[in-house]
Amino acid sequence: MTKPNFDEPINRIGTNCSKWDALESTYKIASDEGLAMWVADMEFKPPQSVLDELTSMVDHGVFGYYGDQTSYKQAIVNWMDRHHGWQVDPAWIFTTHGLVNGTAFCVQTWSDPGDAVILFTPVYHAFARIIEANGRRVHESPLINQDGRYVLDMEGLEKSLKGDEKMLIFCSPHNPGGRVWSKDELKEVCDFCIKHDLILVSDEIHHDLVYGDNKHTIMSLVSDDIKSRLVMMTASSKTFNMAGGHCGNVIIEDKKLHAAFNATLKANGISCNSFGIRMTEAAYNGGDEWLATLLDYLAENKRIFDEGINAIPGIKSMELEATYLAWVDFSGTGMSREEFTSRIEKDAKIATNHGPTFGSGGESWQRFNLAAPRAQIEDAVARMQAAFGDMQ
Repeated sequence: MTKPNFDEPINRIGTNCSKWDALESTYKIASDEGLAMWVADMEFKPPQSVLDELTSMVDHGVFGYYGDQTSYKQAIVNWMDRHHGWQVDPAWIFTTHGLVNGTAFCVQTWSDPGDAVILFTPVYHAFARIIEANGRRVHESPLINQDGRYVLDMEGLEKSLKGDEKMLIFCSPHNPGGRVWSKDELKEVCDFCIKHDLILVSDEIHHDLVYGDNKHTIMSLVSDDIKSRLVMMTASSKTFNMAGGHCGNVIIEDKKLHAAFNATLKANGISCNSFGIRMTEAAYNGGDEWLATLLDYLAENKRIFDEGINAIPGIKSMELEATYLAWVDFSGTGMSREEFTSRIEKDAKIATNHGPTFGSGGESWQRFNLAAPRAQIEDAVARMQAAFGDMQ
């Protein structure tokens, strides 16, 4: 394998890239002056196997409907077995246009308008957007920040139930906090869903992006009892930087749940994206070494970022166990949200995700994307230290 060059700067401005081309309209930051650290995609090329597959498709020149998914599904099966010790039957796999799309179909399949869906907040902002857009209620269960690390408040959640909850969407590993949940914590979530007759949707899109000795546990391997109400969601998009391929997998073992989800897909006329399918197969078959190199690179990026950000009095970056998304707390500055946001965007010219969009508990936080060439991470630290220089 040719070693990937993650230090290579790639100019994405003017390519219809939401992350860079929307900087000015969204943040009033000129794209040629700012740093885009908001949208959760990487500044890196995917594995060479993916580029070669796309070249082959272009060279062929005909872009018709995709047919037999046998080799594609086998690539998923092999990856899950090889990297997670999870034996998946190809018949369990559905393909959706990404996992936000998959989330919407889950909400439509197992709840009705007016029902509630439980989220542990702060959490990935698209969940609440999809729940509300489908006429359901978001039931927030705030996470507890225990010594700089999120933990679940199952007792508090139990007390807050109103009786209209039909589903719990769980983010594992957690975005934006970067937690890798322990098997005991996952068992608590499973037992809770069984006790309260809830469908459990486990979004595990970041499961390959885990650091050091941390160990991600696939929810399906936690308890046999949960399988009759469990929906697994995985994708290659975060792992290999292929979000534009819009290809996600909803994996359902239980036959009754499987049939219900299949009916929703049929009702919505869903068919797969041939580019996303072939990119995913190529990545899972040829991306192992690329991923190992990426994780080493990202680990150093987060070390540099955390060391520099945590040196600013009053600002604290939560320790990342997984993902490439740093979650930074500004409460210690004593500043209002408007003031520290202004310093980030107007002074440092950095675009980040605003904490309140992630729900309760995100008020004093901002999310920074660290999946970029190291020079950009070093630049971001220098900009932040300058913007908050009076705190030194």
